[in-house]
This record gives sequence, structure tokens and C-alpha cells, in this order.
Amino acid sequence: MAGNARRGFALMEPDRQREIARRGGKAAHEKGTAHQFTPEEARDAGRKGGQMVSKHREHMVEIGRNGGKARRRTKSEPEQIERPEGAAVAPEDNSRQVPQGDSAAM
Repeated sequence: MAGNARRGFALMEPDRQREIARRGGKAAHEKGTAHQFTPEEARDAGRKGGQMVSKHREHMVEIGRNGGKARRRTKSEPEQIERPEGAAVAPEDNSRQVPQGDSAAM
């Protein structure tokens, strides 16, 4: 096989790949062989992934920069989200807001 030529599954359209993966996952669950993560396994996987990502300093800098830009944009000029005509907009839920300035309460 020559180099890193894209073949087979990798050559398919993303929607087609997603459909095949969805069918495989569904079949595995029906068969009883699908893996169900426990909360501990999920926590460990997330921690390991975070450790790997954080080793790449340039990537972390970019993430922080993008987050800061997004925060400034939402505070000063909220981004307008295009919605289809007649689409319902859910009311804002302010019940989960964390009080600012009181770090002892957390």
C-alpha cells in the first residue's frame, strides 16, 4: 500500500461514516457487547485526555485566546443566532447562575 492514501471508510463522506458507526453501535447494544462507561471510567478518561491536551502549550494558548474572545463578544455584543421563521425560542433559565464575587460559597 502506498503512503497514507485515503481508502475505504476514510474516503467516505462524513454523513455515511456516521450512519455506519451508528448502526454498529446500535447492533452492539442490542447484542449486549457494547461498553457502558461507569462514572469512574468516564472521569479517568476525561482526566487522561485533559492531561494529554494540556501538554501542548500552543494549543492551550489558542483555546484560552478563543475563549476570551468569545466571552468579550457575548458581553459586549451578543451574537445573533439565525433561527428558522416561526421557531420557538426558549426563555432564559437564570436559576443556575453562580453569584459573582463570593468564592467562599462554592
